[in-house]
Amino acid sequence: MATKKAALTNPSPRKPAKGTAPPSPAPRKTKFFRVARIIERLEAAYPDAKCALDHENPLQLLAATILSAQSTDKMVNTITPALFRKYKTAAEFAKAHTAELESMIHSSGFFRNKARSIQGACRIIADQHHGEVPETMEELLKLPGVARKTANVVLGVAFGKAEGIVVDTHVQRLSRRLDFSKESRPDKIEEDLMRLVPRDKWILLAHLLIYHGRSKCTAIRPKCAGCPVEDLCYSEDKTV
Repeated sequence: MATKKAALTNPSPRKPAKGTAPPSPAPRKTKFFRVARIIERLEAAYPDAKCALDHENPLQLLAATILSAQSTDKMVNTITPALFRKYKTAAEFAKAHTAELESMIHSSGFFRNKARSIQGACRIIADQHHGEVPETMEELLKLPGVARKTANVVLGVAFGKAEGIVVDTHVQRLSRRLDFSKESRPDKIEEDLMRLVPRDKWILLAHLLIYHGRSKCTAIRPKCAGCPVEDLCYSEDKTV
C-alpha cells in the first residue's frame, strides 16, 4: 500500500535581513517600480525641492556652481551677493583683477582654481556667445571648470533642459544606498540613473536626493527612523 507523502508546508514569510533585497521573479521590472515609488514618496516629503544656490540668471548660476565645488551651497550663498553686485556680466568677470576676484571668493576654498575657471569661462562666453551662457551640453563642456555636473545644473535649473542628471556627493551616496547604482564613478552613476528614471524626472531627481541626503540620509549616522523610503531601502548603513 502506497504511503502518502507528508504535505510540505512553507515557512512563514520573514522580513528581509537588513541590507538585502527580497527575491523577485522579475527583478528589472520590480526595480523600476521601486524607483518610481521612492521618487513619488520623496516628492511628497520635499514638495519645495529646488536648487539651493541663490541666483537671478544663468551666468550667476554658472559662477555659483563653479564656486560650490568642494564647498557648500550655504557658504557660496554668503559670497555671491557681493560678487554679483560687483560683476554683472561675463565681460566684467573676464576683465576683473584676478587678485580681487580671488579675495572675494576666498572662503569657498580652492579660490585660485575657481577664479581661473570663472574668468576663463566668462572670456569664452563674452567672446564667442555674445555674453550669453550657452544652452547646450556640448558648448558648456568647452568652458573651463565645467564638467557634466556643472553643465547639468545650468541646463536643468537655468534652462529647464534635461540632458542628464546632476551627480554630486549626496546623489552618489543615495544612489548606492537605495540600490539605484553599484557604480562609484559619477558618470557611470549618471548613466544608471538615466536608464532607471523617466526623463521628465531627471532634473527633479537630483533635487530630491540632495534634499533627502542633507536632511535624513546623511553620510554619518543616517536618520532612518521616520525616513519616507525606509521600507524600500536595503542599505547596510541603515540604523533601524
